[in-house]
Amino acid sequence: MVIQFYSSFPRGITMAAVQVFTSNAVVFPDETCEAVIEVKGGRIQRIDRHTADISAYSDDQVTRCGDLVLMAGVVDSHVHVNEPGRAAWEGYASATRAAAAGGITTIVDMPLNSIPPTTSMAAWTEKMEAARGQCWVDVGFWGGVVPGNASELREMVDNGICGFKCFLIHSGVDEFPSVDYAQVEEALTQLSDTSSVLLFHAECDIGPSVTDLDPSEKYSTFLKSRPQRMEEVAIEQVISLSEKTKVRCHIVHLSAGRALPMIRSAQSRGVPLSVETCHHYLSLKADDIPDNATQFKCCPPIREGDNQEQLWEAVRDGTIQQVVSDHSPCTPDLKLPGKMNFMEAWGGIASVQFGLSVFWTEASRRGFTLQDVVKLLSVGPASQASLGDRKGALKEGHDADFVIWDPSETFTVLESMIHHKNKISPYVGKTLKGKVHKTVLRGTVIYDKDSFTESTPRGSFVFASSKK
Repeated sequence: MVIQFYSSFPRGITMAAVQVFTSNAVVFPDETCEAVIEVKGGRIQRIDRHTADISAYSDDQVTRCGDLVLMAGVVDSHVHVNEPGRAAWEGYASATRAAAAGGITTIVDMPLNSIPPTTSMAAWTEKMEAARGQCWVDVGFWGGVVPGNASELREMVDNGICGFKCFLIHSGVDEFPSVDYAQVEEALTQLSDTSSVLLFHAECDIGPSVTDLDPSEKYSTFLKSRPQRMEEVAIEQVISLSEKTKVRCHIVHLSAGRALPMIRSAQSRGVPLSVETCHHYLSLKADDIPDNATQFKCCPPIREGDNQEQLWEAVRDGTIQQVVSDHSPCTPDLKLPGKMNFMEAWGGIASVQFGLSVFWTEASRRGFTLQDVVKLLSVGPASQASLGDRKGALKEGHDADFVIWDPSETFTVLESMIHHKNKISPYVGKTLKGKVHKTVLRGTVIYDKDSFTESTPRGSFVFASSKK
């Protein structure tokens, strides 16, 4: 079966011949400087650094950004959209509008918690049909590895799936069961002569660690129920499998600092292992979470402050190559902050709209640069999802996806400004640094000064490069 690839631009939308963007602060890997970027057909046609000369263009061709920072659009490669099947939790229209408002120009949708999960070519096709015409930013897709679907994987690779995800522990939804060591090895064997990647929710069940005597309203009880050892045991298995098969493997949402030494050791031996962490692990601390504050619950859990600093050091030294949202919302009745306890509530944090600002709030005070932001939030995720040939960087020939923002401007997160469907988030009420002013998708400003500029979504589907 060969799927229908959708055109770069939705039907009825055309591009002006040439558009130009100019800023005094354009972020390149080696410097931030004034530059003029010429866009044609939705792609970057030319970049002129150290100049603001736009005399060759008419006023209606030029978007002047002044002192605002212009950089490659953020790529969030860990988003749970949940449509079809759980569209009450989230959906393509709301998730991608939230992404656009946060300077994200591409998301990659996880294979769960949609129904059906994306574990076959037929299910992926059904998901794309559900998403079609709803996407405000570009969307790629992860497939899933579950028991018995190894024979499905190659067809999905051939049609441009960005890679696959599996769980080594119960996923939280019964329709996406976990896999054991032998089943993972079978999947990796299927992928062995491709450029694809297998993502791991790297926790393993190691037996009970809490009792009925532990108070379920306390965050410390939930944290005790998901000890770092669960991640360590799982990551040991992932390293073994990746080293044995030589297939790219990726640890999603790492939260356990104690796993970092074995990860560093594997990477130094040449094991094709990459790692991400999430904004909440780098910005929120276990000791600050009140009783029954279930908006903070996720799996693996937010841990203590000293653990957070270990993660920041791994981000700094390159052990962790990307930072993503793991946007995983649900309906309010599955959280009920202040009422439902931690052991009952859904484990997932909704945050896709605020990732850039959350990251910069913490990174800037630790001495990270704008170049680090691009590397970790744009280049890293795009490369890992095999989209680096067109996404995540300011290069001639790449898609003209930009975020234009003020790194010094602060704002307070209000429920009224949230675009994702259900408004429960641990960031409500927090003051963040770095405000998005414009989001540009393939040369068109789609979000400007807290408003959307278009009535019709411009997003399209993006597919992995198949080059090994």
